[in-house]
Amino acid sequence: MKFLDTAKVYVRSGDGGGGSVSFRREKFIEFGGPDGGDGGRGGDVWIECVEGLNTLVDYRYQQHFKARTGGHGMGRNRAGANAPPITLKVPKGTEVLEEDGETLIADLTEIGQRVLLARGGNGGFGNAHFKSSTNQAPRHANPGQDGEEKALWLRLKLIAEAGLIGLPNAGKSTFLATVTAAKPKIADYPFTTLHPGLGVVRVDTREFVLADIPGLIEGAHEGQGLGDRFLGHVERCRVLLHLVDANSDDVVRDYKIVRRELKLYGEGLAQKPEIVALSKCDALTEDERAEKVAALKKAARRVPIQLSSASGENVEKTLRALLRAIDTDVAEEADEIPAAKDQTWRP
Repeated sequence: MKFLDTAKVYVRSGDGGGGSVSFRREKFIEFGGPDGGDGGRGGDVWIECVEGLNTLVDYRYQQHFKARTGGHGMGRNRAGANAPPITLKVPKGTEVLEEDGETLIADLTEIGQRVLLARGGNGGFGNAHFKSSTNQAPRHANPGQDGEEKALWLRLKLIAEAGLIGLPNAGKSTFLATVTAAKPKIADYPFTTLHPGLGVVRVDTREFVLADIPGLIEGAHEGQGLGDRFLGHVERCRVLLHLVDANSDDVVRDYKIVRRELKLYGEGLAQKPEIVALSKCDALTEDERAEKVAALKKAARRVPIQLSSASGENVEKTLRALLRAIDTDVAEEADEIPAAKDQTWRP
């Protein structure tokens, strides 16, 4: 299935049904009176977060969603039927934005969460609604209210505890394929991932979700390359694994390019916990490895993990480091939430 993380949709709720103008006319009833029924309510448009989806590809082939009009009122005080609602189903982590692409309407982060996008119009009153002692034969009824119509953007931000970042060809897809059941494209020639990937990591009877985004390049925060489009997928991550290619001529430059892009992109990415790893270390001699580890340690101000996805070197160590960082962030988040006040009544 093709990965699609943005989609534009047009939604319109149903119009309300019109009220009816009708009079009761029976042979042996002298004064019949008005008996026009009310119109039914137009259908609402909802959006719901559901399980089993991880892309917005369904909205590539259908962009227009229109609810039905409510039933019209009829004689004998028969009210029109309410139109059924329609529901747009989206994966966990989907944001709903106004047509400007910036104003946030809803952020669907929990399975089962529902948000009303467009409310259906109310049905019109029939002439029976207007009868009174001074107006015993009203000959007018209300039309139904118009529904709401709007254009919206859907933007998916993957829900993952850990995210992989780095320049193109830093070994992110290979690492993802090594530690999860995901099958990203891997080849022995330089290329960059075009679509983010997700995988479930299992380590020490624990599990967490790992996200791989396309490689960053210099100027990604300004829209160059694919990086800025997909950086939103790591906004929700608790920890970032920064892979630096050991085969690079200047590992310090590569590290600083990515860090600069994270800082300029904003959204708190530069402040997230980071684990630095020198990938593809199996391709280096001992002297080359020591030299690049020392240089990267000085630039990152921490000791980088010497990692090789191909040989399995320090893969388990890296996963356990990610797990520790996730647990630490969860604990800190719990401490920041103030304890609920005791609401128990006491005499």
